[in-house]
Amino acid sequence: MIAITPGEPAGIGPDLVIQAVQRDRPACMITVADANMLQQRAAMLGLLLDINERLDAPSKQAGHLTVLHIPLAEKVVPGSLNVANASGTLRALDRAIQGCMSGEFAALVTGPMQKSVMMQAGYDFTGHTEHLAKQARVEDVVMMLASDVMRVALATTHLPLQAVSAHLTEVLLERRLRILHKALQSQFGLRDPRILVCGLNPHAGESGHMGREEIDVIEPVCERLRASGMTIQGPLPADTLFTSKYLESADAVMAMFHDQGLPVLKYSGFGRAVNITLGLPFIRTSVDHGTALDLAGRGDADSGSFAAAMAAAADLVTGSHATA
Repeated sequence: MIAITPGEPAGIGPDLVIQAVQRDRPACMITVADANMLQQRAAMLGLLLDINERLDAPSKQAGHLTVLHIPLAEKVVPGSLNVANASGTLRALDRAIQGCMSGEFAALVTGPMQKSVMMQAGYDFTGHTEHLAKQARVEDVVMMLASDVMRVALATTHLPLQAVSAHLTEVLLERRLRILHKALQSQFGLRDPRILVCGLNPHAGESGHMGREEIDVIEPVCERLRASGMTIQGPLPADTLFTSKYLESADAVMAMFHDQGLPVLKYSGFGRAVNITLGLPFIRTSVDHGTALDLAGRGDADSGSFAAAMAAAADLVTGSHATA
């Protein structure tokens, strides 16, 4: 069974879940959320939703949804954030993670969370990726977005730009490149993954004239990993790396920070891309977008990325996502 968490209840996550179950699903799925909230949102969207709580027999039938009920403190108003509901939202996520850790669930698909409301409620929540690593008690994880065009992993994730250089160490970069390499082998069936590594600075530092991170951090890591047998190319200037000359012969890109790699991927495949957390002891996929509060409850949300995330989770569970 695959667990689903809608994420921020005032956002489009509940809409995406309800829209997705209007069709038959590729696998048995259980939604961990407030059942009343989902029923109210379905009524608002004008969609039929038959909710049951029989976890031993989850339905795959269109219009039917099996829910593990985790109540929220207050009624949800679409588009209106409510700090009072932060605890219930986080409790649902943690219950789903617990189920994945115990083997109750085979994978986790998450809707988008609103980081600001979590922080306002007093939780140290900078994003799904970091929270998953902490709850799963693993040393590190890697955030990777994948589309039908490319895969982009991140050396650093949700950091202010001014903090990236100090955070980017040889230890961190090597660890994350090894996680990426291992996941490409084990989950995607690539025997010798070809990885492109971005530089941090313009022109990859221009031989140290525009920054020394490439010389002091990135190049030594790339050299060590090449010496160990990995197919690593870089550091390369990011503005030329994301061209067909390089991408056509690559299996994944390691970008140095969030907005270096993800804008390119989202431009090429927004609405079809999937966020995959690598390095966890279970499979986790998610959407490639945020909570879109302005679209919640209106029926205008594009469920393409959520459907892709569900399909990717099902494929990764069965191994059919692998590529020889």
